[in-house]
Amino acid sequence: MKKTKIIYWVLTGLLAAMMGIGAVYDLISAPEAVAHITRIGYPEYIVPFLGAAKLLGVIAILVPGYPRIKEWAYAGLAYDLIGAFYSHVSFGDGADVWGGMIPGLLLLAASYYYYHKRQSEVSRSY
Repeated sequence: MKKTKIIYWVLTGLLAAMMGIGAVYDLISAPEAVAHITRIGYPEYIVPFLGAAKLLGVIAILVPGYPRIKEWAYAGLAYDLIGAFYSHVSFGDGADVWGGMIPGLLLLAASYYYYHKRQSEVSRSY
């Protein structure tokens, strides 16, 4: 159980750092974030909205308890990463642009897997 818990928190911490840093850039409408989004055709006003949604998702994943909200947070972050991946591939960007989404998706999937593994271990211990 301890090994699962450590793996979960390492993966979740890395995921939170990755998504959280991007969320802050989006939330403050950093010029780099705005340029990145508008270059592929999305409106500028969507940037802070995405930043707020990502930040709320990261907080929901990090706060203990609230399993239903955690499920929605994982889903929302998956939609964000898959949508970004699809948008860049459809726009014709190379792997140098969309390749960064792959580690994010892998971290998200691994964190989600270990979240459920940890939950099942906790419920079995009672």
